[in-house]
Amino acid sequence: GTVIFGSAYKKWGISIPYMKKTGITFKDIYEHCVKNRQEELSKKAILHEVILDAVIKYLPDPTVAQKYRIPQIWKGDIDSEVGKAMIKCDRNGPVALMITKIIMDPHAGEVAIGRLYSGKVKRGQEVRIAGMPNTYHVQQVAISVGADRIPVEELDAGNIVAVLGVKDAAAGVTITSIEMEAFEKIVHYSEPVVTVAIEAKHMKDLPKLVEVLRTLAKADPSLQVEINQETGEHLLSGMGELHLDITQYRITHEQGVDIQASPPIVVYRECVSGKGGPFEGKSPNKHNKFYLEVEPLPKNIIEAMHSGEIQTVGKIKDSKALAKKLQELGIDKVEAKGVVAFHDTNVFINATKGIQYLHETMELCTEAFHEAMKKGPIADEKCMGMKVRLVDAKLHEDSIHRGPAQVIPAVRNAIYGAMCQAKRILLEPKQKVFINVPQDLMGDATREMQQRRASIEDMKQEEDMTTVISKTPVAEMFGFSSAIRSATAGRALWSTEHAGFEKMPYELQGKVVKQIRERKGLKPEPYDEAYYAS
Repeated sequence: GTVIFGSAYKKWGISIPYMKKTGITFKDIYEHCVKNRQEELSKKAILHEVILDAVIKYLPDPTVAQKYRIPQIWKGDIDSEVGKAMIKCDRNGPVALMITKIIMDPHAGEVAIGRLYSGKVKRGQEVRIAGMPNTYHVQQVAISVGADRIPVEELDAGNIVAVLGVKDAAAGVTITSIEMEAFEKIVHYSEPVVTVAIEAKHMKDLPKLVEVLRTLAKADPSLQVEINQETGEHLLSGMGELHLDITQYRITHEQGVDIQASPPIVVYRECVSGKGGPFEGKSPNKHNKFYLEVEPLPKNIIEAMHSGEIQTVGKIKDSKALAKKLQELGIDKVEAKGVVAFHDTNVFINATKGIQYLHETMELCTEAFHEAMKKGPIADEKCMGMKVRLVDAKLHEDSIHRGPAQVIPAVRNAIYGAMCQAKRILLEPKQKVFINVPQDLMGDATREMQQRRASIEDMKQEEDMTTVISKTPVAEMFGFSSAIRSATAGRALWSTEHAGFEKMPYELQGKVVKQIRERKGLKPEPYDEAYYAS
């Protein structure tokens, strides 16, 4: 009974226990399929009955599953009140609800759907989002049954719950009735790599567009929405051309907002290939000097950040635990203890000793670090995978001479100057492309990939079909869908997955940097080391 086969499209399914129960044989299945009587078959071998029978028999119910699953997905104290309640799936315990999906209902608005691990949720109840100060009143509770919702007064632990009224809920947050450790965040290994600028066709739709984009970003964590402060455009970043096409379709057809979009733009990242600094950054009044070094962050540290092993969001809560973890991953003990802040996969370290007045300006130094990481010196793209160290500082004794207007530019320029010394590089996003083609068309498929700067990583053969696996720059993938159809007479099946960022070939970097800078209205050539020193 653990194996079921059938057709979701034709709505029939079969398993050995169901065949025994109903008397249907393989011969019956074969005859119905050959004679194109699958609609009739769907009334005899009812797909949902077959699947639900297997679910009931073989999948553990919440009272069993939570005993071993909770310690894996929740890092709080298992012996606490809420920990014990979740292990037991206790309906009388505190509310612990993990939101996994946000949907936009045209009538009800935002609906947060998730699994209730302990407690009960009822209409009118006051709840909070773990880690946030606000409280919310649950306006409606519903049991989630596939795509449908059945309104109820209350629901107990173990159910899939849909709640209305928790305005700031997003996929991955924890809704609770007490102060508790949140569930591990939903980790997306993919990053948005393609951006389009969108705007409402009619000014009257602008407020609605803002609200729709806010909801879409909450419902799909792999989407990023930003507002370009200079142009007022909304920048929508996603996993690729198709992802953004689908999102634009949903905005127009599901939400009823007419939009116009720019051609897709690839998202790049900035980094360094070596070590740079100490580089001196002077404040505009010349009374303060900061000396900074930069170098690439080891790959294992970046992987630990992506996996959530090292928390990079918000302020550092437990500096001792963080220092211990960084030392385990190979970071020097003194550096590990000096970590001040993270920005995505970049880290800021205070490596100074006994600098007078520095503690008063450290917050401004951190702000400058964040600014520099948001916009790198090559093309105003975000930085990634960098270690930034403050190694020395000379500060004016009077605090009036070391305010934000003096400290932030000095530290930012010192970071940029050190990056110039460390040889700035542009990182381009790559995708792994899987193409499944008949063997006689394999050459056409590989030729199409090689024209797009792809490196062929593997080829797997199964009977008369071949799977070509390659790694390709995202910038070369625009228009690929129609090109591969044309090259293989429509007989290729293909899919992609994010493969991270890699150094762009040096001979291409200058041209791409110039294009990005011109698009952003910047001078064609990036500033050099001498500019930041002055």
